[in-house]
Amino acid sequence: MPSETGPKQFLERFSDPQAMAQYEEGVRRFVPALDALHRMVGILLAERVREGDKILVLGAGGGLETRALAKAYPDWSFVGVDPAQQMLDLAERTLGPLASRVEFVTGTIEHAPEGPFDGATCLLTLHFLDARERQQTAEAIRRRLRPGAPLVVAHSSFPQGEGERDHWLARYAAYAKASGADPGDAENARAAVAASLDLFNPDKDAAILSAAGFRDVSLFFAAFTWRGWVGYA
Repeated sequence: MPSETGPKQFLERFSDPQAMAQYEEGVRRFVPALDALHRMVGILLAERVREGDKILVLGAGGGLETRALAKAYPDWSFVGVDPAQQMLDLAERTLGPLASRVEFVTGTIEHAPEGPFDGATCLLTLHFLDARERQQTAEAIRRRLRPGAPLVVAHSSFPQGEGERDHWLARYAAYAKASGADPGDAENARAAVAASLDLFNPDKDAAILSAAGFRDVSLFFAAFTWRGWVGYA
């Protein structure tokens, strides 16, 4: 993938019918412990989210985390936001009857309802944004949350020092291959991430959330090149 296109090239895949048909299989091959991650997200939200509350899901395309949360917490409702209409269509199919509890919004965080929401998630999404855009997005989420409501995020974040970045990206590709991904596809993904995404070390990612106004930001998930945090509005 050409580096000058940046994350746009990744996002264009979410409009490709073949990529969408293989979305769930593909993401499971590249993200370790995805089901466990979704369970942990639910547990963290449930510490403060009550019966009948509403959750904002940013980057809801595909519907995997919304499906997991909707199954586990039948009294919650959701607003799912994603810029790719095709991915929201996939989310609706993935959710099946559970989609009746989800309002789908095509766009970015600025297109989301003002809330206030009782919790929010942003999974496998923020790594597409640079530092300024990440902080602005996190600030926009915080403005839509009631005081004390949790935000749970998880995305690509790993050491970026000299030699470390390439070492971790090699592990990223190796995990995908070990999980059944085509070796060529895994190497292409590794090269694309290396060339196109503006990735940070975990300390910087946590600092961005704190700078956006979230309190008590703490790490809860670490799996090869992936990290997850929870913080409170």
